[in-house]
Amino acid sequence: MRSSHQTLPSSGPEREALRKKGQFWTPQWVAEAMVAYVVAKGKDTVFDPAVGGGAFLLAARTLSHELGRAIAFSGAEIDPCALKEALDSGVSEGDLANVTIGDFLAMPASTRLSGIVANPPYIRHHRLSPEKKAGLRAYGASIIGEPLDGRAGYHVYFLLKALQLLEAEGRLAFIMPADTCEGVSAPILWRWITSHYHLEAVITFAPDATPFPGVDTNPLVFFIRNSAPEKHLLWVRCNQPEGQDLKAWALRGPKAAKFPSLDIIRRELREALGSGLSRPPIEDAARGPELRQFARIMRGIASGANDFFLFTRERAVELGLPQEFLLPAIVRTRDVPGVELTRELLDRLDAEGRPTLLLSLDGRPLEQFPQHMREYLEKGEKEGISIGILVKTRQPWYRMETRKVPPFLFAYLGRRNARFVRNAAGVVPLTGFLCVYPRRQDAAFLSKLWQALSDPRTIANLVMVGKSYGDGCIKVEPRPLERLMIPKAVVAEVGLDEAPEPTQHRFSFAEQA
Repeated sequence: MRSSHQTLPSSGPEREALRKKGQFWTPQWVAEAMVAYVVAKGKDTVFDPAVGGGAFLLAARTLSHELGRAIAFSGAEIDPCALKEALDSGVSEGDLANVTIGDFLAMPASTRLSGIVANPPYIRHHRLSPEKKAGLRAYGASIIGEPLDGRAGYHVYFLLKALQLLEAEGRLAFIMPADTCEGVSAPILWRWITSHYHLEAVITFAPDATPFPGVDTNPLVFFIRNSAPEKHLLWVRCNQPEGQDLKAWALRGPKAAKFPSLDIIRRELREALGSGLSRPPIEDAARGPELRQFARIMRGIASGANDFFLFTRERAVELGLPQEFLLPAIVRTRDVPGVELTRELLDRLDAEGRPTLLLSLDGRPLEQFPQHMREYLEKGEKEGISIGILVKTRQPWYRMETRKVPPFLFAYLGRRNARFVRNAAGVVPLTGFLCVYPRRQDAAFLSKLWQALSDPRTIANLVMVGKSYGDGCIKVEPRPLERLMIPKAVVAEVGLDEAPEPTQHRFSFAEQA
């Protein structure tokens, strides 16, 4: 995410180039609110460590005019081309006089800044070279005292650097993706931040109010002050885009009156950290026993080469593959539009050319397979299937992972509509699904558990355990799904009274790993 007035390209080479640079544009209504917080208490300087298209510079100019006082702007930018875009957005050469071309992370630690506002480059860890990643981890460890997980993105280190340079009583406003407080490094990061600084407010956005429509990220804005830590923070949800409420609230201070388009909640820091900061408080009505008390969760099968190991029935017959080596399977979450997977749906998918059979071989030597099966495997070896990244780790390479048929599936990789699915077709799922294995197999228990899992009140709790992305999407991994709370009222209504007493577990975003 980076600052600019430009429209975000939806796809293609231009979008990919932006991803590599971490450049996703910030709208002016958010930029002005962030600058408003930094200058609210009479501070007259703003530093932007990633100037980009100049949205924060323009916001500072707007605030200077509205408040009737001068606001000095300075900053850094590593990409000179981005500053050309700033000039096209209405920024003058004079405005850029105090912007240096260089890497913000390389600024001297002795630098002191009174106000910092940023939308740092959103570069995820897999786009960083091993050398760059190692250097960043060493830098993080030098500040925090321990290295962050290797999956921490570039933007996390921008935040650490900015905090390192923030002078006493200085203010910082950063817009960051939700993975900053939902990822595996989040506990270490936020324990350190909140024990050294005052996390004053966290601003979230309703899906319809997102600053980055069409982008697969859930943005948050953090207001942080370099003052003594406090035990409470304000959690804000912005429900309307393009309005003035967010800026007005930031100018008046965190204890300002209510605003029509903002939900403002005072929360205990400990509780908010336990929820992952991006998530709303857990209401009493949502609490209850965790799913792990009723079922265990496993990921679906990773074939390593779907084009080779998956077939339609027609294709399997054409190749002469014995039925004994083929299992009914489901691949994509969008192949199951509802909450029940039936044989009729599987037949329809097969008729539409979707693969519904998985080649599931044991570890016997190649020469012990029937002729057609042996010929197909030999062909796979010639085509390099056996040396694929995942496939080559198996011994032998064609030996498939196994799963018992789960009574229920969880569709967790869809764009929307994360849900439980009743597996009436008796298929094994691939990695687009999680397997839900109830701890009891009697029909009465399975029926009650299905009612509980499909209840809207249980589904609503998924937001408490999932990682959040753009447009309200969430992704829930196996261990966090086991922490899903089934509301006590639901448990009582469906008769799951054989569960032990609900544990008052305070979900930690550490468990996202």
